Amino acid sequence: MGLTCSSCGTNLLEDDMLLLQKNCDYTIALAGNPNVGKSTIFNALTGMHQHTGNWPGKTVSNACGTCLHKNKNLLFVDIPGTYSLMSNSQEEEIARDYLCFGKPDTTVIILDATCIEKNLNLVFQTLEITNKVVVCVNLLDEARKKHIRIDLKKLSDFLGVPVVGTIARKKKTLQHLLSTIVKVASLPNTCQPNLVTYHPIIEDSLLMLESTLSKYLPKEYAHLSRWTALKLIDGEPSILHSIKKNFSLSFREEEIQNKLNEAKELLSDNDIDEQNFRDKIVSSIVLKAEDIHNHVVSYERCARFKP
Repeated sequence: MGLTCSSCGTNLLEDDMLLLQKNCDYTIALAGNPNVGKSTIFNALTGMHQHTGNWPGKTVSNACGTCLHKNKNLLFVDIPGTYSLMSNSQEEEIARDYLCFGKPDTTVIILDATCIEKNLNLVFQTLEITNKVVVCVNLLDEARKKHIRIDLKKLSDFLGVPVVGTIARKKKTLQHLLSTIVKVASLPNTCQPNLVTYHPIIEDSLLMLESTLSKYLPKEYAHLSRWTALKLIDGEPSILHSIKKNFSLSFREEEIQNKLNEAKELLSDNDIDEQNFRDKIVSSIVLKAEDIHNHVVSYERCARFKP
């Protein structure tokens, strides 16, 4: 199934998105930092079978496209390029909300092979939301020019999700990516991601909230109890608004509020307040990314030029 060439460039309405999803086997979100080749991969996979418009109520553009792979119709949603899901911009808010509440069957996170340490920030934040993830290390040709070698198998072991290497401009390198996407989308619990472990006191505070939240979250979002606990403690207004809206969750529930107060009191007793809570979260992610980078990336020595 695909859109005709005459439909390209028309406005994508919410009803159109639902119709596309209904007629496709799986919906795939494409995520990544700006300038990692995400749009190039999207265009290579979907060709002329594309539809563009704006996110509902937003000025940020979106793009959807279809692709047939081994008798499976795939709908790709190219979400805005972003460095983070912490909602510091409209692009981050859209990306976060789609990954959390749009229910894609698989999320593909595209990394730049020449600077994967920086890109891993988005990977770890996404793994807090879903385990249906494929990491795509793109621009391997550029890494090769810079004598950078990446052990993709070892990277997969560290992350706990499949990792595929690609060169977006060479379509044949995308076939393995498509096969991996379908595998992850079609099988439940195919991935067991290795999440970042935060400061011990932060981990204790999350545990205090998780068991309570699991009683109130809709069944289809039960896997988000840890992420929801993290965001409740963080207290960022736009994230809380999205959680309330999509989960129909009232933070005024006495049990939730009591546990949240206990968690914040535990943090406060250990000198972790609203000002440094997020800093500690980000620091843990950065240190984890640095450690993985040191284990999976190596640099070849260049032969010296001889006149």
